[in-house]
Amino acid sequence: MSIKKIGFIGTGIMGAAMAGHLLAAGFEVSVYNRTKAKAEGLIEKGARWCGSPGECARGQDAVITIVGYPKDVEEVYLGKDGILSSAGEGAYVIDMTTSSPILAERIFTAAKQKGIHAVDAPVTGGDVGAKNATLSILVGGEESSFEALKPVFSAMGKNLVYMGSAGAGQKAKACNQIAIAGALAGACEAYAYAQASGLDLEKTFQAISAGAAGSFQMSNVVHRGLDGDFEPGFMLKHFGKDLAIGTETSAAYGAALPVLGQVLSEVRQMERQGKGDKGTQALLWYYGLDK
Repeated sequence: MSIKKIGFIGTGIMGAAMAGHLLAAGFEVSVYNRTKAKAEGLIEKGARWCGSPGECARGQDAVITIVGYPKDVEEVYLGKDGILSSAGEGAYVIDMTTSSPILAERIFTAAKQKGIHAVDAPVTGGDVGAKNATLSILVGGEESSFEALKPVFSAMGKNLVYMGSAGAGQKAKACNQIAIAGALAGACEAYAYAQASGLDLEKTFQAISAGAAGSFQMSNVVHRGLDGDFEPGFMLKHFGKDLAIGTETSAAYGAALPVLGQVLSEVRQMERQGKGDKGTQALLWYYGLDK
């Protein structure tokens, strides 16, 4: 089946840019978001507004979701007037939220019973990757679905990786976030040490970011905080959600992840202090950096 009509649910920081690329690539895009104002830019570009997830799913060749939390994913797929009760047989449903691999498996099974092809396809690359259509897209589900959806994925990302059966994309994204947790906290700790020992923070960045200690987190996230920019490319509260998925499922899989647990504790403390809507660079505040 040639995919031409796409329903897109969730037009926040990531979703708005991703849906915009689909419009630019020539797909017919319908959109739904709980806050319509966040979809206005897409509507002005030619997207059709829908009043519910079900309306956004009806009559589409494919439906994409990128929403907040696993509970939101469950609601839009399995709830009343949801995607699976509205999408037609043969449609593809693609959850690009970072969510639970266990929930992804449930959705896959429920979709298959209705003749719908479900994949989990979380993304990495943040707001910059979404804006530049350079996201990495990690896909779980049937490989035939991955192949059929390549033109859709290619409009939004560059690194398209088929990870395996349902839930495998979400497991891979958990690996990504687990790795980021250590890198982010490590960079924050480095600058906490630099500040405490009297070093100039910008000179420290110049000294260590280009060598073996360098990382995306140091150069593109933490450095923004050092410059006083704490606006979100990726919200701290959503990062906390991702880390919680890793800790919860790691126990089920029998993996001990002490660094992940520590960073999640730090993030939760910042959330309790009202910093959840700031970018992940706000973790600098946990370590007392106040520049």
